[in-house]
Amino acid sequence: MINDVRNIVLSILNKENRGYITPMEFNLYAKQAQLDIFENYTFLYSNAINKQNARMHGEGYTDIPKNIGEVIDSFSVRAALAYDGTYSHYLAPIDYYFLDKILYNNSIEVEKVSHRKINYLINSNLTAPTKSYPVYTLSDGLNISFPNDSIIVYPTTITGNVITAQYIRYPKDPNWTYNQISNGEPVFSASASGYQDFELPNSDFANLVVKILYYSGVQIREADVAQAAKSEEVQDAQQKQ
Repeated sequence: MINDVRNIVLSILNKENRGYITPMEFNLYAKQAQLDIFENYTFLYSNAINKQNARMHGEGYTDIPKNIGEVIDSFSVRAALAYDGTYSHYLAPIDYYFLDKILYNNSIEVEKVSHRKINYLINSNLTAPTKSYPVYTLSDGLNISFPNDSIIVYPTTITGNVITAQYIRYPKDPNWTYNQISNGEPVFSASASGYQDFELPNSDFANLVVKILYYSGVQIREADVAQAAKSEEVQDAQQKQ
């Protein structure tokens, strides 16, 4: 999909006499465009659930929460967390968007608690965490010593490779790769090292084009994208005759 998106973007830029964007610029805009659309899915899902609860959505193909949920679920990952014995904490996955579940021994769900609440829990005989009812706190990775976010599991006697995270990851950064030819014009190569297509569904094609053009300084409507895509198809067909 990434090469098709780029072709449409360049076609519209040329039509608008806006010049040319380099592969590096395209990849930068593509990364931000995909991220914008991806992060909006959680908002769309929440909004769709609210409408469904108000009986404003149907079933089957019109079950919008289900359709959006399937897109989000495609980024769901389960991974064992590395334990840092020096600081007695687990390292959150570097690519996580949000944590769904933290599991102890792949079976016991670890409850998330706030930093404010944890002191009350561990100092109480009635509510102190146990291996049967563990809890965790999450700290961001702003400390230069901890590039990952830190997960502290209580009781702290839980150590080693026994904690697993079920989480939604960020999409991988798109990367349009190419081979350079004699006249200096880059030619797309999906076999080049580092190639990465968009990870969003094909239904986001127009959204990606619009957002990349926006970052390129061009305002455009989705209808214009469809028209440009049709023109590109006609041109390709003529070249193949």
